[in-house]
Amino acid sequence: MVAFGKRLKQLQVQEWQCYYINYKLMKRKVKQYVQQIEVSEQNREYVLKDFSRVLDTQIEKTVLFLLEQQGHLASRLSDLGEQHDALIQQANAMRIHELQEAYRNVGRDLLKLLYFVELNATGLRKILKKFDKRFGYKFTNYYVKTRANHPYSQLRQVFKHVGISAVVGTLSRNLADLQDCEESFISIYDQPALSLPDPIIESINAAVDRLNNSTNFLQYLGKHALILEEEFATPSDDDADMGYHFMSLLLNLANTFLYMVITYIIVPTADSYSLSLGAAATVCGAVVGSMAVAQVFSSVYFSAWSNKSYMKPLIFSSIVLFIGNTLYALAYDLNSVYVLLIGRLFCGLGSARAVNRRYISDCVPLRMRMKASAGFVSASALGMACGPALASLLQTKFKIFKITFNEDTLPGWVMALAWLIYLLWLSVSFKEPSPLEKANSTQHETNNVLETGVLENSVTRPLLSTSVEKPHDEDEDQELEISEEASEESRKPVTSITSAYKLLTPSVKVQLFIYFMLKYAMEVLLAESSVITAYYFIWSSSNVAIFLACLGLTVLPVNVIVGSYLSNKFEERQVLLASEVMVFVGIVLSFQLIIPYSVPQYVCSALLTFVAAEVLEGVNLSLLSRVMSSRLSRGTYNGGLLSTEAGTLARVVADGTITIAGYWGMSKLLNVTLLPSLFICVCSIVATCFTYNSLY
Repeated sequence: MVAFGKRLKQLQVQEWQCYYINYKLMKRKVKQYVQQIEVSEQNREYVLKDFSRVLDTQIEKTVLFLLEQQGHLASRLSDLGEQHDALIQQANAMRIHELQEAYRNVGRDLLKLLYFVELNATGLRKILKKFDKRFGYKFTNYYVKTRANHPYSQLRQVFKHVGISAVVGTLSRNLADLQDCEESFISIYDQPALSLPDPIIESINAAVDRLNNSTNFLQYLGKHALILEEEFATPSDDDADMGYHFMSLLLNLANTFLYMVITYIIVPTADSYSLSLGAAATVCGAVVGSMAVAQVFSSVYFSAWSNKSYMKPLIFSSIVLFIGNTLYALAYDLNSVYVLLIGRLFCGLGSARAVNRRYISDCVPLRMRMKASAGFVSASALGMACGPALASLLQTKFKIFKITFNEDTLPGWVMALAWLIYLLWLSVSFKEPSPLEKANSTQHETNNVLETGVLENSVTRPLLSTSVEKPHDEDEDQELEISEEASEESRKPVTSITSAYKLLTPSVKVQLFIYFMLKYAMEVLLAESSVITAYYFIWSSSNVAIFLACLGLTVLPVNVIVGSYLSNKFEERQVLLASEVMVFVGIVLSFQLIIPYSVPQYVCSALLTFVAAEVLEGVNLSLLSRVMSSRLSRGTYNGGLLSTEAGTLARVVADGTITIAGYWGMSKLLNVTLLPSLFICVCSIVATCFTYNSLY
């Protein structure tokens, strides 16, 4: 992995070198501040002020250059506009083609400028994270709070640049107008469908979206998978040459879907199954939670196993899940709640989600990775909805050779058959990527970074006729180069959970805690739904299954709204905080107080809690991927594993809470289980407020 400072230098346009932020200078400053604070704690206030001044100077230099280039581009567009107006009255195809090419040249220079802004924005984020790692999050909190929302903020010019959209709009309109004129001489406003997007405009829009963190539904959904990518990795057509097998990807998504089905197919009947075996109804918490307990461990060994193979862990997973579901179904005739729990433990031990995520991260071409990530999340959401829906259809009872098939055992038998079929499909169709292909995948992404720099530097015509080269301190540069080379070893993926924990900044820890909170609230809501509705409303298991299926079906529509609208209209940290408040409101409304508990109260509060938690999960994982160290993007102990462990631990604690709360009686179960959810939610809101300005 190339050190960021080196990559920054490789990707810089040489003519503009003195206008980039001086990343090495700021790294050197951070190092000096560490030494100063070690000498005297009184220097802490001086460090904040001095580094703020350094950052202000660097940002001002970049912003003034950016504004100068925008003016230069606007002047060129104005000149071309005069030619455009004259050509509209003519039918000279050659002149129209020349003018189109002139507009595209402006577009290429605009793209070059956008890459300039992107490099500086990434450098600023990197140096803020580096400072926070050494001193806590206080500096970013102070700097963003005082600079980002100021009316004369230059920081916002870098992260939320103004004026670029006007240039893009002019380019888009004129290129489309010329295309229509060349083809049919009909105005773009009369026949907009005739206009095909120009490749230059598409590249510019993609660059603008990256800078503004704009998303569409596909991108937003893909972020749920928390598959981290290297900075500046850009897809190219050469991705098609990688060792990529569509059927293997489909098998990974099928594994994800089936695993989510078995997770939730037993929820509507877990209480009745426990009662039929002589246990209390609230033992359903232990039945549901035993799977999560085993998953805490299986996530680690499956993640490590996927370093060497994908097919072998998937085969092992399928066999274990077949055994687990068979034991779950046989527990009824064996009249043993222990066999029931062992069956669910086996199901947890077969959780191969870490393998599914790693396959997408390591073996899917970069140009398709976002779609594959969205497929991973969609498969999980559909499995969550299909599990209870399938349970509602299994309302029958019969015997074959003294083996009972009823609403309690059929989920186990059906899923055992499903995993047997999947195992046969896997054995025939899965293609194991060779070590060379995996290495090529990683190397290819590194090459993409370098190719981006070559592409930008290949635009030989500078936007300014002259540029001032500032002298560099060669000794200091060389010293920093050596330092970066020496630290490259430490930039490799972490090899232990302890090393991963050391990389967690306060903002990352808060995001993981929020993920724990939302998974806890969702698990309490879902796992105890059959018990609560049976006690208060006398719902049958089919009614509970339909209710849970309806909740699951809200996942994709909610993500469409958030990904296409909310995440573009509001900052993600704003959506994050608002979602936490809505989860809090949903939990409060769920409590049983003086008035009798009613179906509308339960359904509305559950829907509000579930939908708010779904919105929260999307923005939480998106922010987590941004604030998390790049060292956690690959390897066994990656960001996806950490989030999975946080979510799984939340499910274990929630299911344990339900089982323990059963000792206080059914009348108190609801309030007793909601109190921890409320407390954790309040703590997460407070923690978010403390780290709010570091989520920038």
